Amino acid sequence: MLIRGGENVYPREVEEYLLRHPGIQDVQVFGVPDAKYGEEVCAWVDRAPRPRARARKTVRDFCRGQIAHYKVPRYVRIVDAFPLTATGKAQKFEMRKAMMASLGLKDERTACGSPTLRRLAPS
Repeated sequence: MLIRGGENVYPREVEEYLLRHPGIQDVQVFGVPDAKYGEEVCAWVDRAPRPRARARKTVRDFCRGQIAHYKVPRYVRIVDAFPLTATGKAQKFEMRKAMMASLGLKDERTACGSPTLRRLAPS
């Protein structure tokens, strides 16, 4: 579960909805840090061979008006494969790490254990 702006978002619920899209073969939903909401919803999408999901906007448009606005993925990445364990389970922590690196985010923990967010300066 991830918490976006005080609302509980269950990744499996969003994944099950997105799998209804004819252009999506598989999807993994997870949270990435966000300064305003605490976490934002992120989806990695593996496209079906036919018909193909054309763009990230198509995925977001598919969700709008059908599921709660706070469950609509802010970030969508189209991928060919997910990082997997030896037993074939998706490694969401690796996806989160890769997404944070591509967005330039760094998740830091304070002394009391609460997360803070710092956007990395562009190199």
